[in-house]
Amino acid sequence: SGFNSIGHMDTMSRGRHQIGHYKEGEEFIQNVFHVLSQIFTGKEKSNLAICWLQYEISKVIQCLQAKKKKKLKAQGRKSKKLAKNFLKAPDNRNNLSLWKLYAYLEWLLGNTDDSRKVFDTALCTAGTGGLKSAQLCSLSLLYAQLEVELLESIEGAVMSRAVHILTKLTENGPYVPYSGQVLPVNVLKARKIYEHALQDYLSKTAVSDQDQVNDADQLVNLVGCYALFQYLTVGIDAAVLIYMQASEKLEISGSQKCENTGENFVIPNFPTALEAVTLLHTNLLRFHMKISVYPLNPLREALTEALKRYPSNQSLWRSYIHIQRKSHSASKARRFFDSVTRSANSLEPWLFAIQAEQMRKKLTEKVQRADVGEIHCTIPETGLTNRIVALFEHAVQSENGTHCPLLWRMYLNFMV
Repeated sequence: SGFNSIGHMDTMSRGRHQIGHYKEGEEFIQNVFHVLSQIFTGKEKSNLAICWLQYEISKVIQCLQAKKKKKLKAQGRKSKKLAKNFLKAPDNRNNLSLWKLYAYLEWLLGNTDDSRKVFDTALCTAGTGGLKSAQLCSLSLLYAQLEVELLESIEGAVMSRAVHILTKLTENGPYVPYSGQVLPVNVLKARKIYEHALQDYLSKTAVSDQDQVNDADQLVNLVGCYALFQYLTVGIDAAVLIYMQASEKLEISGSQKCENTGENFVIPNFPTALEAVTLLHTNLLRFHMKISVYPLNPLREALTEALKRYPSNQSLWRSYIHIQRKSHSASKARRFFDSVTRSANSLEPWLFAIQAEQMRKKLTEKVQRADVGEIHCTIPETGLTNRIVALFEHAVQSENGTHCPLLWRMYLNFMV
């Protein structure tokens, strides 16, 4: 076929087939990992193992999205074998980040019980760092988040496995696997501990830059655990309140740093603590709307505020497009896209604005082609086509757009 793209380009669809991982690109990436793993030692080698496993997980997620069962089975076997080999290495036995990824892999493959065993084993061997250990917090947060996703409603969630995990995290003792109940007295104690821990972090002024980075990661994990705990034991409003408190504090510390150093605090393409907290906040609101009745406005406001600040965050844009698809009026979203594309240098707002219009066009065509007799077309189809072409034209004229192969391919694809 001439030449192949390295790895994958999952935004383009060719006929019915989604473009997946090419054989040559895949071989190249595997070779790079193999060569590097022989060169690296110690901490670098562990970090490489984490990257490799994250890459394998991305392929599993792609198989899940494309609903390819056979491919998923084969990919799952390969990825699990790799993960087990990593964990057999003496350096990695106590690496909680690797344990976390392995447990997540098992969960994605649908092996919930096996995944729980891996999580429990990791938590039992992790020691008693409690809320002070960033890795332990991160592991407990993912475990609890996955368990919460299994809940069909928030009723009776106080007795759930997720609450048990988040309660045990505060106790500083050895982890005990879930036995089917959570004592109310432990829930009350845990809430107090979380409250004090968060206050300590928010009132702390960081010492050095390196400490500040570690502190920021730890704060995000702590806020995530505490907010999820409040969500399950009190309700959505209590969880949102914690996200608000943390965001306010992070905004203040960010603006102070700007004044002190005289430079811009927002680092491009780097998920700062505030961005990560915002992501947790919007994801929780989306989940809550899925399992219960809740107004759309809080989520829409949170997303528009966040996207003005982080116009290159793809997860936030995906959420925004997802909620906009439900509304019949496109004008609000168009105005928002227009304002962001004018002020931001990043290319993501353009790409997502185009994607949103293409989805709308698909939907309109589907309705017009529906075999239900005479249908009065409310949105003229040519208007949408012209709008999409205009968006492409403006996007490729922007500085980043001119040099983006993906954008040109999408444009050619659309014109064809």
